[in-house]
Amino acid sequence: MLLKNTLSFFKIKPVAALGFLFATSSLMIGVWAGALPFMKVRMGLSDADLGLILLFAPIGSLTAVFLSTKVFRNIKVGTWLGVGNAVQALLFCVEVFAPYPWVFGIALFFRGGLGFLNGVATNAVAVRFEKQYNKKFLNTFHAIYSIGGAVGAGLAAFMFKFDLGSNSQILLALAIILIGIALLKRNYVLHDYFIHSGSGFSLPTKSILGLSFICLVIFMAEGSVVDWSSIYLKRDILAPLSIISLGYGGFFVAMTLGRLNGDALVPIIGEKKIVLLGTLLAALGLLLVSQSTTAYIVILGFILTGAGCCFIVPVLFGSASKIPNVSQVEGFGMITSGGLIGFLAGPSLIGLISEQWSLSAGFMFVVFMLCLAAFVGGRSGLLK
Repeated sequence: MLLKNTLSFFKIKPVAALGFLFATSSLMIGVWAGALPFMKVRMGLSDADLGLILLFAPIGSLTAVFLSTKVFRNIKVGTWLGVGNAVQALLFCVEVFAPYPWVFGIALFFRGGLGFLNGVATNAVAVRFEKQYNKKFLNTFHAIYSIGGAVGAGLAAFMFKFDLGSNSQILLALAIILIGIALLKRNYVLHDYFIHSGSGFSLPTKSILGLSFICLVIFMAEGSVVDWSSIYLKRDILAPLSIISLGYGGFFVAMTLGRLNGDALVPIIGEKKIVLLGTLLAALGLLLVSQSTTAYIVILGFILTGAGCCFIVPVLFGSASKIPNVSQVEGFGMITSGGLIGFLAGPSLIGLISEQWSLSAGFMFVVFMLCLAAFVGGRSGLLK
């Protein structure tokens, strides 16, 4: 069933082309995360400094939330898809090469904004494909996002092994993305319509506030792994350089394997149990990370975190789309806003906690938040 569903996905060229865009940002993140320890040292940043600068990304995302309705009422989604993702990839390169903190911060701001807008565009088209082909694609799209992160992490680990640094890695990743977008452009311009997303900034309604909070925590856990795992392994655990990217790499692999099986497993286990057990497993993984001093056990902890998180976001998006009196796009916008705050602001909080206490304490903060999300999920009436 898994193989049949995956083959079906890749046989439809426009669907597979959109899948490539889901992989582009995570591919760059996979390489960027391996570069972050060196960027931090080059710019002379403390943990608190890095945490504060990383806040420019969520500020950019929230700015884009305000602007998104106007953007997608004036720019057709087919035009946006390729251009938006190409520019985002270029901004990742600016961050890796940034000579000064202010350059890094400006690039983060615009990359955060583009990340939100790209997410709205790709997910809106993904939902449209599900209706057009009467097939479940959302889990597979998110699995491909995870595959991109795993490939990026693997690329970083491989090139580090041959003494090829982060600058070479990010340029190679950029070349892959720009060539891919150029080759697949004809599939993107087919979407000759405005999505009228209506995704301007609004607070979650009472009915989905709990779901938005759970999404915030899951994205916070993901952001903490992406932004801090390689620093933690390199500086605190003293792991060899060749394996410092395996923390988030293992996380993305676990996310990928889970999501590829999500359409089959979620109906069997049930949405509420998926959220409850997933958040607790992710908490166990980060607890292992924070309390171990052995590199491979820490990497195992990151893998368990990915296994716990893998199903939850697609479940939340699906639940939000079925709430009475709330449109699918409105529900998605509210969930995404909470998730982006968690993904982008969470690592900044961890940096501040690390500066005051330790990076291990920062991971323990995420453990606490995951346990709180498990409690909220267990009491949610919107999860079946």
